[in-house]
Amino acid sequence: MPKKLKTYQTSLGFFDQAIAAPSMKAALEAWGASSNLFHQGAAKETDDPDIVAATMAKPGIVLRRPVGSDGAFTESAELPTDLADDDAKPKRKPKSKPTSKQRPAKTAKKSSRKTDDQAARKAAAAFEKEERRREAERRKGEAARAKVR
Repeated sequence: MPKKLKTYQTSLGFFDQAIAAPSMKAALEAWGASSNLFHQGAAKETDDPDIVAATMAKPGIVLRRPVGSDGAFTESAELPTDLADDDAKPKRKPKSKPTSKQRPAKTAKKSSRKTDDQAARKAAAAFEKEERRREAERRKGEAARAKVR
């Protein structure tokens, strides 16, 4: 029986990356990380419903979006081209500290969507299929390099 998938997120380079994988180790391999980003605090498991839905639709595939944006994760994210100059940016007003009469804003609790068993099995099977495809691609590349040598 395939393992249950979890959604992991990190920020590498110019992109935020997310993937549905059965373990942290599998996520690190898919990202091509050579160190444990989870231990360093650069990666985490996420339960954001939008990110979970996007990664479960394409398990095993690394989805990207530009860093700092709140857009949707896609397979091929493009960097924004309409960056404004520093002079054109509006000046931000400094945040004031809450006084004893003011209450800090409450954060809304995130609703955790329960995925049904059938969808989870389907996503896990798709992840394994993508993992096998990636492994076959790696072997073909190694064979081609060996042939060149």
